[in-house]
Amino acid sequence: MTSLHTLPVPHPTSAAHEHAWLIESRHATSEGVVLYVRCGDCGTRRVDLQALPAMPPAALSAELDAR
Repeated sequence: MTSLHTLPVPHPTSAAHEHAWLIESRHATSEGVVLYVRCGDCGTRRVDLQALPAMPPAALSAELDAR
């Protein structure tokens, strides 16, 4: 018997790994350079912002599964 007040048990969709981000496109804005990146291994995408050329990019969005 199932209950109407239970939540499904979450299952990981893929094995966790260190993403290897590849830049698909970029454009300059008043805040810095916006980078659209994709993981070369699993296809996950996100949007990054590189505010200063000497600083590493920071994630602006959550990671979006490629499926």
